Amino acid sequence: MINEEQLQLYEDQPIRSAWDEENEEWYFSIVDVVAVLTEQPDARRASTYWAVLKKRMKEVEGAVELLTSCKQLKLKAVDGKRRSTDVANTEQLLRIIQSIPSKKAEPFKMWLAQVGKDHIEETLDPELIAERLVATYERKGYTREWINQRLQAISARKELTDEWKTRGVTGGKEYAVLTDELTKAWSGMTTRQYKSHKGLKKESLRDNMSTTELVLNMLAETATKEISQSSEPTGFEQNKSVARRGGNIAGNARKELEKELGHSVITSQNAMQLNHVISAMVEASSNISEEEE
Repeated sequence: MINEEQLQLYEDQPIRSAWDEENEEWYFSIVDVVAVLTEQPDARRASTYWAVLKKRMKEVEGAVELLTSCKQLKLKAVDGKRRSTDVANTEQLLRIIQSIPSKKAEPFKMWLAQVGKDHIEETLDPELIAERLVATYERKGYTREWINQRLQAISARKELTDEWKTRGVTGGKEYAVLTDELTKAWSGMTTRQYKSHKGLKKESLRDNMSTTELVLNMLAETATKEISQSSEPTGFEQNKSVARRGGNIAGNARKELEKELGHSVITSQNAMQLNHVISAMVEASSNISEEEE
């Protein structure tokens, strides 16, 4: 069961990976590794190289068992779509690397060891996960205020899903339905409608919210959790009712704020546009400071 999917960086080159919590091991996109080690210019040529290498390993090297044991996972491609991709765990990948003539092979092996070490350290000290998230968001241009709010939102979401699990809610589909109820109650839109409003497809909605939107969404999720703990709902329909009640609390707060401001606090801007505005503000502030000096 794959519990976490993320991009790992090797010399600023992205390697798609997924963490299998049950087996406690990473799976890496073989095509991405081939692209890095053989310095292929694009994914298509890397795929072609891997197809030729795979055939040679089967017919010449007799590595049929190894290649048969490699999995396929649906990983997100550059265009945002998920496609079936050959993946290998660390042991399998090290064997595949042996068949690739590359001067980068040894440094890559060291990198693989570091990735495993980092995950073990994060398991022992969860604060390291937060530090990695902060560093990732900073590289993407988010402000410190937004990052702090996002980390709190992640915590609030985890508390809510834990509560849902306690109340017998099972699986991603039921979580998605309850999230839709909650989101529609506070924003007036389902999750899909909200993403469409921001021009998103597969991207994370929360990563494309403004600070105010994040706060309201977190209020909805926290209120839902608190009401659930108080009323102890049983069954899916009762949990849906609680999700609407929690969402309505944040919805009322949104309406009161919009009444004071005279405009909607739900923006159609996504992360790229929001960060562009922030960058422009910082640059303008810097220019003013220089003129004053």
